[in-house]
Amino acid sequence: MDIWIYLITATTSVIFTGVLGFWLIPLLKRMKYGQTIIDIGPVWHKRNKEGIATMGGIMFIIGISLAFLIGMSLLWQKGILSFSGVGPINIQKAVSGLIMSLCFGFVGFIDDYIKVRKKQNEGLKPIQKIMLQVMIIAGYFTLKILSGDTGTSIYFPFLGSLDFWYFYYVIMGLGILYMINAVNFTDGVDGLCGGVSLTYFASFMIICQLLKYNELSILAAAAAGGCLGFLFWNFNPAKVFMGDTGSMFLGGLVCALGLGTNCEVLMVLTGIIYVWEAISVLIQTTYFKITKIIYGNGKRIFKMTPIHHSLEMSGWSEPKIVFLFAGITALGGVISIVLILYRL
Repeated sequence: MDIWIYLITATTSVIFTGVLGFWLIPLLKRMKYGQTIIDIGPVWHKRNKEGIATMGGIMFIIGISLAFLIGMSLLWQKGILSFSGVGPINIQKAVSGLIMSLCFGFVGFIDDYIKVRKKQNEGLKPIQKIMLQVMIIAGYFTLKILSGDTGTSIYFPFLGSLDFWYFYYVIMGLGILYMINAVNFTDGVDGLCGGVSLTYFASFMIICQLLKYNELSILAAAAAGGCLGFLFWNFNPAKVFMGDTGSMFLGGLVCALGLGTNCEVLMVLTGIIYVWEAISVLIQTTYFKITKIIYGNGKRIFKMTPIHHSLEMSGWSEPKIVFLFAGITALGGVISIVLILYRL
């Protein structure tokens, strides 16, 4: 195991992303690309975060992409990158996963651009965003099939693999759609999405290594490094926000690693924070609508959703929320790694 290749990849991503902040953040400020805070959020957000540069996800998008190319070059020089057998499929999994993530990031960029130009917190309409995301997912599955990666089974720990046939693409298409927007929901307090994602990618770097997906491990290492480099600028008090540009890109990487390693269930387990953030919104919205029909006045279960805002409203500091959620992600990652070892 040439661990130094993955360390170089991660370190390169940290440096590229961190250094880009010195150039990009002042540029975003000069262009007046600042965050608009909605009035229904915590009152201190509008006071403390209004106008902070957004679309900072561009920093780690560039950093991760460049580090990935360098890491793949190192694999090739060491003769680890294989162009025979399942090698091309494994390369395709990493490359198409990055392409999918870049496409999601571009959708997020359009969304952010509309927000900053109109000085509002709503960019693309939900239906527009979903339609674009579905098109990207369809393109990802098309590349998957054309490369010869036609597996339609999902592995369940202790139960084995279950073949879903063509329903696999429907189930996982909905799964990707859910996770992309779940990662987006997680971006709500300083350092939260970056901290949780750093832990997720570090866990999947180990999972990829155990399953001998070297190319995906390079992608995970680059992603972890990019998140760490971004946290230098984004940890409380944040100097820049990743915006939908960054969160959708990270969501694409989360799914690319989960599907690429055929660890869809472990993607959910390791990414349990993403899952719970989105579920909290669904629960709150559904309960509010039902109680409004019954009582004429909608009621809420949580103080505010996504759930991290509820903890904020309860007096939790932003760093405390970040460390708790990253810790839960790390626990999910450790359990996933143990399950992989059991499987092997």
